[in-house]
Amino acid sequence: MNEYLDPRLLRGFAAVAEELHFTRAAARLYVAQQALSRDVRRLEKALGAELFVRSTRQVALTPEGERLLPYAHRVLAAHEELAAAFSGPAGRPLLVDVNTDGPGTARTVLDRARELAPGCELMARFESGLTHSAAEVAAGRLDVTFGRFGGLPAGLRARLVHRPVRYEPLAVLLPLGHRLAGLEAVPLAELAGETVYAGAGNPRTAEWTDLARRLFAGRGIKVAAPAPVAVGKEEFGRVMAKTRTPVLATVSFADLPASVKRPLVAPVPLSPLSMVWRRGFGHPGLDALRSAAAGLAAERGWLERPAGSWLPEVDAALMAGGG
Repeated sequence: MNEYLDPRLLRGFAAVAEELHFTRAAARLYVAQQALSRDVRRLEKALGAELFVRSTRQVALTPEGERLLPYAHRVLAAHEELAAAFSGPAGRPLLVDVNTDGPGTARTVLDRARELAPGCELMARFESGLTHSAAEVAAGRLDVTFGRFGGLPAGLRARLVHRPVRYEPLAVLLPLGHRLAGLEAVPLAELAGETVYAGAGNPRTAEWTDLARRLFAGRGIKVAAPAPVAVGKEEFGRVMAKTRTPVLATVSFADLPASVKRPLVAPVPLSPLSMVWRRGFGHPGLDALRSAAAGLAAERGWLERPAGSWLPEVDAALMAGGG
């Protein structure tokens, strides 16, 4: 190996290794696919090893690629930590993804953090989906986000830190006139035979669709086919009003016109919410967010899991060991 390994080459390799798709990896890095392919070939030449098996339909890691991936993650994490240590982040705004343009847990945490640190500029962003926003955090284009950490690829999780914030009970949005709209709470068994929208087909929210599939499995509930991707509460409400499809949501999700929101019960399914940032990153605003999340969780019992509730095993383990 006689060539200096530019971190950009390792970052491109890691993105392709996590996506197993050159087009998606290029979009995630905001580079042309041809440039990304060229960088991967440069890295393979520098290492003297083939890192991917490529075909017209599939990209897979070779054994050498699998061996390189943990090293690449460690080098990139160290590089980001070094950059953060000398970039003076305290003087710039902290960019925080709050998931939605309406009310919600992330927005509540942000509001409390602004009270705790009035001298910091905490800027809200709306990225819609942890799968997308976590990749933005890892790439340094976003600082903090919120969502279901267990729904991310393991390689991406390794580059990030998460702090459990809340077990959010799930709900269902029902169009007015739906057979279940008159109930105060909807038992999961009553959804048998229904088709429920859970973001299928939206690459930004893959972790949410995965949670729905796990919840619906064996209960006779179908995940609705992809609908037009609607960004923002108003557009989402408009599309859902046209399709009149029940929607899986959290109890804190914004109310939408021509629909009613009902909590799910028997059992109470939970969506595990974590605050997520990249390893080695520091900022006074991040400290304020962590304090805000901890204070709100203690005051409101956000991390008290209801008896008999439902949660995927991967999420239960990460929420118990996160921090």
